[in-house]
Amino acid sequence: MFEAAGYLTYAVLIGTGATTVTDIWTVARKRLLGTPALDYDLVGRWLAYLARGRFRHDPIAASPPVRGERVIGWIAHYLTGIAFAGLLLALWGLDWARHPTLGPALIVGIGSVAAPFLLMQPAWAPASPQAARRVLPSRACVAWSRMGFSASASTGPAGQQAR
Repeated sequence: MFEAAGYLTYAVLIGTGATTVTDIWTVARKRLLGTPALDYDLVGRWLAYLARGRFRHDPIAASPPVRGERVIGWIAHYLTGIAFAGLLLALWGLDWARHPTLGPALIVGIGSVAAPFLLMQPAWAPASPQAARRVLPSRACVAWSRMGFSASASTGPAGQQAR
């Protein structure tokens, strides 16, 4: 019982921390490099339509907006970060949270970048090949920002105890 609570607590802390690091990096990239950020309204739109049985869009931006899509998208964004942190802990255990290392965080971080390419991008049908090519550098930058998994773990309660 207590171990399950520990996994959940650390997954929430690490996932929220890693996602926040990603969001800060996204804002910095947008301001410094002009790299467009992912529109979480579209994530919410896709999920809302998915709940109605529609997976594919040509393109997602052309689908009519759904009420609450922004909130749905942002909640899904953070829940996804928490889920990937949960996966990290499921594979490497709570000991990793107490003594985090970069390798597992990068492996899961790269998986978190691959997932949108394998699931969301095909379903969203980018408007053009040029639009699809703009996504890759953005996703590659996100892979590095997933080091927030390690940073979040090492500055969280478990990381503080390890010092």
